[in-house]
Amino acid sequence: MDTIVFTVARGFGSGGKEIASKLAAKLGIPCYENRILTLASQLSGLDEELFTEVNEKIRGKKFSGLLKGLPRSRKPNPMENFTSDDRLFGFQKQIIENLAKSESCVIVGKCADWVLKDYPNVISVYIEAPRAFCLPRIMEQLGVNEETAHVSITKTDIYRADYYAHYTNGNYWTNPVNYDLTLNSARVGIDNCVCVIEEYMKIKYPGFAI
Repeated sequence: MDTIVFTVARGFGSGGKEIASKLAAKLGIPCYENRILTLASQLSGLDEELFTEVNEKIRGKKFSGLLKGLPRSRKPNPMENFTSDDRLFGFQKQIIENLAKSESCVIVGKCADWVLKDYPNVISVYIEAPRAFCLPRIMEQLGVNEETAHVSITKTDIYRADYYAHYTNGNYWTNPVNYDLTLNSARVGIDNCVCVIEEYMKIKYPGFAI
């Protein structure tokens, strides 16, 4: 085995993205989140905005008062009627598979754990935390009040769950069987989560060095 890939699924506000970034920095490997959208755009020749519109959500999903109070800009895209969500996901899936075959890296979200479930060089992690831990993080990151942060967390987790179920044939996003590790970042701590994942790598792949 020449490469290793870490996939990180995360509840909104749990610190999963921060953990993924710190893990990548500690191991000296790239961390991919929204850069996958850019790469998928380049591969397909389609506007990156199309991929942004379906970033871990189903484009047709509607919520009453979705994220009310958050800054948003949404202009109609004339291309979207000609490009299915499934086709866009297919390009992202191809990028994720190509990354897993070619380099060691960390991939955040994008159903990467499911896409790579049959790959022998993958460690999949799910990060979650209680609402009390997530709220102040989201309030600070987005610059919103507590009420809006509550709505943001609830709705974001709902559309991530729907997205995951859609592209995994009905599996559910928080299913612990999908992952090598499920960590509560509030209990373990952000930096300690990084350490736990690194130690697990040594157990699962003894002797492997990045």
